[in-house]
Amino acid sequence: MISVFGSLVGEEEIANVAACMRSQWMGFGKNVDLFESKYMEKYGLPSFAMVDSGSNALFMAVVLLNLPPNSEIIVPTFTWVSCAQAVLLAGHRPVFCDVDIRTMNVRRQDIEAQITAKTAAVMIVHYAGLSVDMDPIIELGFPVIEDAAHAVDSTYKGMPCGSIGDIAIFSYDAVKNLTVGEGGGIAARDPKNVERAKVMRYCGIGKSGFDSAVSANGRSERWWEYNIQEPFIKMLPTNMAASIGLAQLDRIDTLQARRKEIWKMYQQEFADMPEIVTPAEAEPCDRHSYFTYCIRVPRRDELAHYLLKKEIYTTLRYHPLHLNPIYKQTEVHLPNSEQLNLDALSIPLHPRLSDNDVSKVVDEIKTFFR
Repeated sequence: MISVFGSLVGEEEIANVAACMRSQWMGFGKNVDLFESKYMEKYGLPSFAMVDSGSNALFMAVVLLNLPPNSEIIVPTFTWVSCAQAVLLAGHRPVFCDVDIRTMNVRRQDIEAQITAKTAAVMIVHYAGLSVDMDPIIELGFPVIEDAAHAVDSTYKGMPCGSIGDIAIFSYDAVKNLTVGEGGGIAARDPKNVERAKVMRYCGIGKSGFDSAVSANGRSERWWEYNIQEPFIKMLPTNMAASIGLAQLDRIDTLQARRKEIWKMYQQEFADMPEIVTPAEAEPCDRHSYFTYCIRVPRRDELAHYLLKKEIYTTLRYHPLHLNPIYKQTEVHLPNSEQLNLDALSIPLHPRLSDNDVSKVVDEIKTFFR
């Protein structure tokens, strides 16, 4: 079966994990510090903290904003469920807005249509790694949470995605451009927010017992007594995850180059097919991460089932959240996202794909439409 999403790990990651296991230090440790510093340097972030998942990073990001209880946060409906869940779990209300049907990204006018007196913040998502047009949204004056889960290596007007909003999150789960198996990150323009995030991720404890013992340096300090600064759940990343991330950082440019090659193959092969609307390219001043290749086609469901029979797995990424009854917004009409729900389809794009895999995907799609 040709998978729709995937990452690529090799001997480097295996060696790092083995070294971590041999050290008998598999939980939170020095590899996390090293990953944080190298990631910050690689992507030009002002501050950065690793956590245990992108979804948890979203929840932490909402909490870091210190919004009044029951605030409204505007969220694009065409995104992963964690965006809305983070808002709800933090004691606020997600208010869904539409996206541009061409880029599948939220725009200023989509957000403006949903602003009320209770609006306190905006969450944006760089869909598929194509950067949102950030300047007009920031000019609205609301705090901006930047969901860069798809946007490792993406840029907007030369700025790394994740460095533009007030607080940003990253995801390193099993299918992301840079994987650690499961993990996430928090970045912020104000370094104090990342300092707070590093306390929050350890149940709000200011310093671990081991670090306190080392810093005591033989004095009589009771290092085992917790200095709890605020209540929060545990979101610590592990040395194991960070060791994988360090190897992935060393090869990220190669992984990205392969994703770009596959993207270009699809763009060229589908350029003359009137049945297919291909995804938007990045502006010349921006850089795309090529996380997923999402086409729009007639008879989408028929095509998906045909490809599955041919051992090619495809999916829709994502089902519009306002259509889910749990959020009690099914009466809202967001036409672009609802149209995407009818005709959008993510087809395989990841660095494990061979040229033969890509050719098979292309050939089967062309055969379906003949």
